[in-house]
Amino acid sequence: MAARRFGFLMFPAFEELDLIGPWEMATMWATYADGPQCLTVAATAGPIRCAKGLSVSADVGFADCPALDYLLIPGGFSAFDAAQDPELLRFVRARAATARAVLSVCTGAFVLAAAGLLQGRKATTHWKALDRLAALDGIAVQQERWVRDGAVWTSAGVSAGIDLLLAFIAAEDGAAVASTVQFNAEYYPDGRTYGDAHRAPQAPAYVRRLP
Repeated sequence: MAARRFGFLMFPAFEELDLIGPWEMATMWATYADGPQCLTVAATAGPIRCAKGLSVSADVGFADCPALDYLLIPGGFSAFDAAQDPELLRFVRARAATARAVLSVCTGAFVLAAAGLLQGRKATTHWKALDRLAALDGIAVQQERWVRDGAVWTSAGVSAGIDLLLAFIAAEDGAAVASTVQFNAEYYPDGRTYGDAHRAPQAPAYVRRLP
């Protein structure tokens, strides 16, 4: 199989786990099952401070980013600012035009929407922003953990990006490869819920189905 590249978009104050959870799955894909090379990309290479204070560093800037097979956009409150950044949107549109798939986690869906990539598609986002996404024209919002519509994949908030990536790996390289990644990550959530916050009226449908 020809070498593949998976780009992870960074911008100031993105939500840490939105990117790091999928990054962990994708890099295990690369390590254990001949998955794609992973790299981080931002407007310029160098350090970026995340939403909760973690400092990370982008490998490459927009200008020197190589061709990508896949691109993932994280979320966080700052995603709404990123969705108004013309340079960032130009980058996302250009890469989406040639990539095999584009993915978002949490409010990263609003970057995809601003880039015109969710028009006429099903999508999801963090439960706090479902109504806001539904208010945009041409998007069929789904209250699910993750949603695929063709080459565009979106997920619910924060931790949901891990499930998104495992499903994506299975779609790209098969269930056996996804199983290898899942096993090495020891990602087997126990399904336990604590208290009854998940029964709140604003909880998305997939959460309200939990016991």
